[in-house]
Amino acid sequence: MHNFIEQRLEVIREHNAIVSVLAVHKPSLYSAVTDGFDCLLLVVTRQDGQAQRHHVHYIKDNFRIQERWITPEALEEQIVHGVERSFIYWVLKGEILLDRETFLEGLRHRMLEFPEEIRDQKLLIEFSRFLRCYMRSKDYLSEEHLLDAYHDILEALHHWARIAIIEAGFHPEVTVWSQVKQINHGIYKLYEELTLSKETLKQRVELVLLACEFSVMSKMAACCKPLLQQLGSRSEAWSLEELQQCPQLTDVRNELPLLLNKLVKKTLAKEVIAAADPELSSLELRYQDVKQAVV
Repeated sequence: MHNFIEQRLEVIREHNAIVSVLAVHKPSLYSAVTDGFDCLLLVVTRQDGQAQRHHVHYIKDNFRIQERWITPEALEEQIVHGVERSFIYWVLKGEILLDRETFLEGLRHRMLEFPEEIRDQKLLIEFSRFLRCYMRSKDYLSEEHLLDAYHDILEALHHWARIAIIEAGFHPEVTVWSQVKQINHGIYKLYEELTLSKETLKQRVELVLLACEFSVMSKMAACCKPLLQQLGSRSEAWSLEELQQCPQLTDVRNELPLLLNKLVKKTLAKEVIAAADPELSSLELRYQDVKQAVV
């Protein structure tokens, strides 16, 4: 099918707006990394309308190809903020067929460098998701909804594994558990205990909840660095609405109430009471960095 891909590439080259083309071949028979297709062609174009319209499937001699078009901005957004981990695999593992402005080479290089700013952003995202699942599991367990508690603590453990991978300087890939096994065997062991142990379901959930409480919650300050930096960026306390409008916190805007509540309880942030609606005689809670509060 190499000739067919080459023929398709020649057609794509005629579009002046095309920046790069990447080919990703299905690594194994049952892999979903290419959505089940034998090959994925990722076409990077500067025309947003063109990218939105173009998502085509081909077949020739029983060889199936998926062609997806995307803008450079949308691809970078997926790498930094997206939840679809396949994009990271595609950029890191794919074969670059066309790269007029060395866009993909540059993006791949930045990903491998994994600069601190992107690491901090990903840690905040993963910690917010971990915290939500962890808290839900505790609630379900207290109400004896064991299967729901199990589901959420397994999801929390998955985010903990991703946190460990990011801390080690790597992008979490599609196969997180095989990846974390090489980086943090303790987390992998907990995964085995949760899924394979002969203890009761309740005992397994309790074990992982306890490990999360002592291990991951101690990482709150490091994982919430972008949020704490935002709180400390001015002397005045911040309202929830103001924080939700900050571009740096867009990815966790829905989780900010839970994050702020936990930061206050851990004395990493401080609540400040401010006047709100006089007609309702209500007071507004605002949030401040602890160091600013001391000053």
